Amino acid sequence: LARFADGSAVVQLGDTSVMATAVSRTKPSPSQFMPLVVDYRQKAAAAGRIPTNYLRRELGTTDREILTSRLIDRSIRPLFPSGYFYDTQIACNLLAVDGVNDPDVLAINAASAALSLSDIPWNGPIGAVRVGFLDGQPLINPTRAEMSSSSLNLIVAGAPSSQVVMIEASVGVKHTQKIIQTIQQLAREQKVTKRTPVKIFTAPPAMVEQVRQLASQRVYAVLTDHTHDKITRDEAINEVRLETEEVLKEKFPQAEPFEVMESFNVVVKDIFRSLVLNEYRRCDGRELTAVRNISCDVDLFQPLHGSALFQRGQTQVLCSVTFDSLESSVKADIITTALSGVKDKNFMLHYEFPPYATNEIGRMGGMNRRELGHGALAEKALRPVIPTDFPFTIRVTAEVLESNGSSSMASACGGSLALMDAGVPISSPVAGVAIGLISKTSEDKPTEIQDYRILTDILGIEDYLGDMDFKLAGTAKGITALQADVKIPGLPLKVVMEAISEASVAKKEILGIMNSCIAQPRKSRKENGPVVENVRVPVSKRARFVGPGGYNLRRLQAKTGVTISQVDEETFSVFAPSPGAMHEAQEFISDICKDDQEQQLEFGAVYTATITEMRDSGVMVKLYPNMSAVLLHNSQLDHKRIKHPSALGLEVGQQIQVKYFGRDPTDGRMRLSRKVLSSPAATLVKTISEKQSISMGSSSGDM
Repeated sequence: LARFADGSAVVQLGDTSVMATAVSRTKPSPSQFMPLVVDYRQKAAAAGRIPTNYLRRELGTTDREILTSRLIDRSIRPLFPSGYFYDTQIACNLLAVDGVNDPDVLAINAASAALSLSDIPWNGPIGAVRVGFLDGQPLINPTRAEMSSSSLNLIVAGAPSSQVVMIEASVGVKHTQKIIQTIQQLAREQKVTKRTPVKIFTAPPAMVEQVRQLASQRVYAVLTDHTHDKITRDEAINEVRLETEEVLKEKFPQAEPFEVMESFNVVVKDIFRSLVLNEYRRCDGRELTAVRNISCDVDLFQPLHGSALFQRGQTQVLCSVTFDSLESSVKADIITTALSGVKDKNFMLHYEFPPYATNEIGRMGGMNRRELGHGALAEKALRPVIPTDFPFTIRVTAEVLESNGSSSMASACGGSLALMDAGVPISSPVAGVAIGLISKTSEDKPTEIQDYRILTDILGIEDYLGDMDFKLAGTAKGITALQADVKIPGLPLKVVMEAISEASVAKKEILGIMNSCIAQPRKSRKENGPVVENVRVPVSKRARFVGPGGYNLRRLQAKTGVTISQVDEETFSVFAPSPGAMHEAQEFISDICKDDQEQQLEFGAVYTATITEMRDSGVMVKLYPNMSAVLLHNSQLDHKRIKHPSALGLEVGQQIQVKYFGRDPTDGRMRLSRKVLSSPAATLVKTISEKQSISMGSSSGDM
């Protein structure tokens, strides 16, 4: 399949199949990083469905597609050769889905196979598995049904020699080796030969050496000056950069702009990494295992249902909690529902990263893949502690106001504080931290780590110039989310386990600081918060409550701002954004449903009704002035069959005698008949005093 692509592969598990293609240009791109794009698309046909948008075709990308694309990207990116700056695209398409096996892990393996079968330079293959935990035992690639009962959802991507290149939530590494061996055998059978790139973008040694002579001491001085913050450090380094690059351009007039910039970057990176590896020094003066200064505050703005500000060093996140009705939960698209079985969710975390957070100018609004991914990680960290029976939909917004590393984990911390401030009975507070790595490899074996240092609570520069961004979040008792972004071709399991250990220690320290601000959820929600109550409406009153075509419900919702949903035959759930709105809605409902005059009607009695409207199916009549008109069907007007009431000479405003038979127990409609009065049996005509009439809202169910 897809033989014009540089590489393609189909991976199947059960009856779920994913095809991946790999294409890489042969001309280099003017870039300073690997220009890799991964596109994972969920095809409706693969799930046996038709899209529900107005064009009935796939439009745009869903959150799940973007998150899976990022998952594949993180797995394969570390294994491209350093300096390979050629536009490369991996496209993963669902071919068939059985509803049993999740296709995301298959897509990682399909991308690995496609790259391995292509001539694109790539130091793979990798293998990926999902690990569940059921009945006290780890489970490899569990089915969707098994995952619903699993206490663990962990995706692991492994490189050859049992190294880890990506962790998403180190169980499973040995199983990745079986996949790797299979892909390697397939590549050998296909006799794959890798292409030789026209150029690998690396800094010329002569220029690097010139930069060392010109700038090493000044760069060292900046990186060891602990009075600098993010902005002043960047400005100081940039000043040295500009002066050094001017000299380089004079001495190497034929040099490309990339070579000049990269030569300076190589020197800065070497000095920074040497400080950590050899002198155990960090640029902000902290110990390798130290956490930055943390401050927390909650209940910042009274109108908000919950709020918190979490500050860690120069990373600052403002979180807010909003409650709304269960109807406002996130509804999954039909394809995602078919794949995952999840139809909606009543907890969500939305992460925003505005440009001013890093002293930059840029586009505001919208959402990019990075924001979606960071928000999904923070949401994953908090979701296990959210009560499943909470009566509202919960939205946490995390807006990054300042960023100098680990804003996603700061969002998890701030989100936990805001949830407790809002009175959400979370099972435990949650904290998160990012762990970094500076490593030294052997010149003979660049994939083997000779020496390394693990850094706790990394800064932005430590992420940028380091080898790993390992994010861990959890409670005092355990881990709720893991994500490892690795920039080197694989990590030994020993390093992974040490990173988890360091992160767990830091997590407990952060939780202690957070607990000094607020240690447990507030006993009650704020007074101005939303209210939800159940209202019982008898079947006989349901039609009046709903109104013609739902008119009363729409009027109620527009007037008071409440949301109403039916729970069962006689119960409606009323969500009000505030207690005042609930009180107003209750008065409205009481006014609609009360009917003192109808209670005076006697079963089997005869009343004088006034015709208010002529219809093809019958006439609309009222028994008393303020009553909502009800339909007297043609079949109940006369013993003979008629097509229109006019056949009997009836007209609007005319008074007729009808017999009252109460309300239908199934649909609540009022039952009246005129034809039964044409029998010779004597009847007593009842009347209702207009003085006893009450003002009532119109109702549809009586029609």
